[in-house]
Amino acid sequence: MSSLGKKYIMAVTGLLLVGFVIGHMLGNLQMFLHPDWINEYAYKLKTLPYGLLWIVRIVLLTAVGAHIVTAVLLVLENRRARPAGYVAQGTLQASFASRTMKYSGAILLVFIIFHILHFTVQSIHPEFKHLETELAGVGTMHQVYDKLAAFGNTEVHDVYSMVVHGFSLQYWYVAVFYVFAMGLLCLHLMHGVSSMFQSVGVRNAVWRKRLDRIALVIALALFIGFSSIPVASLTGLLDPITPLTAAH
Repeated sequence: MSSLGKKYIMAVTGLLLVGFVIGHMLGNLQMFLHPDWINEYAYKLKTLPYGLLWIVRIVLLTAVGAHIVTAVLLVLENRRARPAGYVAQGTLQASFASRTMKYSGAILLVFIIFHILHFTVQSIHPEFKHLETELAGVGTMHQVYDKLAAFGNTEVHDVYSMVVHGFSLQYWYVAVFYVFAMGLLCLHLMHGVSSMFQSVGVRNAVWRKRLDRIALVIALALFIGFSSIPVASLTGLLDPITPLTAAH
């Protein structure tokens, strides 16, 4: 595959992943509304028809894999193509975000694996699987509540309490790691979003600064949005509605 082809793969997979991250953050911010909002949202995702949730997961994991493999291939290709002196000079001129892309990417991969095991698979804390709560009918348009109430059972998995427990003072190191990972994500996107347009020939001298500012705004918004949840859990702004002792 040509170098241009690899850059297009990086751009397309990067765009897909940025879109997912933005949507994921918006979904997570429902934590600051009534607990029903995030619990109904999670229920809707888990009950999507035709296996759509797994299709989305497979597409995203494929995009992550393709993004990582292509990034490694491009790094190796650039090292072979450039003399040592040129590389040293280019490193001095590069931004901190671009110089740390490979490190932030590697740590983010570890974070993604941990995050899936923590909240999706719930293998790190199996007790999270047993957290359940009764909906109060305050969620998004009441679709889930009305559907379940028709069958006389409005009990769902308490995702709200699971997240708060997962970032509680008892597991403060998880919250710190999460915020740290979001900081790395911010750095990664500051360079990645802008260079994504360069890869497809959109970024030029006129648009360079504009795209860099857009990338900065997106990265900071994601950092603040994602980090606000563990910080709110640590400080007690968010309280679980189901204690872990009642989940066993």
